[in-house]
Amino acid sequence: MKLRLSPQTLLVLEVLLVESREWKYGYDISRNTGVKSGTLYPILMRLADRKLLETRWETPDPGKPPRHMYRFTPEGLRFARAGVPDGSARASRRVAVSLEQA
Repeated sequence: MKLRLSPQTLLVLEVLLVESREWKYGYDISRNTGVKSGTLYPILMRLADRKLLETRWETPDPGKPPRHMYRFTPEGLRFARAGVPDGSARASRRVAVSLEQA
């Protein structure tokens, strides 16, 4: 499967690999990666379109809006484990952060 693994996509995959069987909220993924929502959600949609992520809507408590949740499919988990070199996304993020601060 051909998928462009930008530094941001690598960050998203890396965060999803932590407790990979658990559902994660988009907001939490954004907070843990530093990837802004305008970049994050298209990445999540591409991964879901390629059947690498499964998605669902959380049933909220009354008065709260529903939230979209994400986790790997079995194929997505294999893809991420094969496609995320150890430390590559963290290193890319450190470089991006240091460039922003300069």
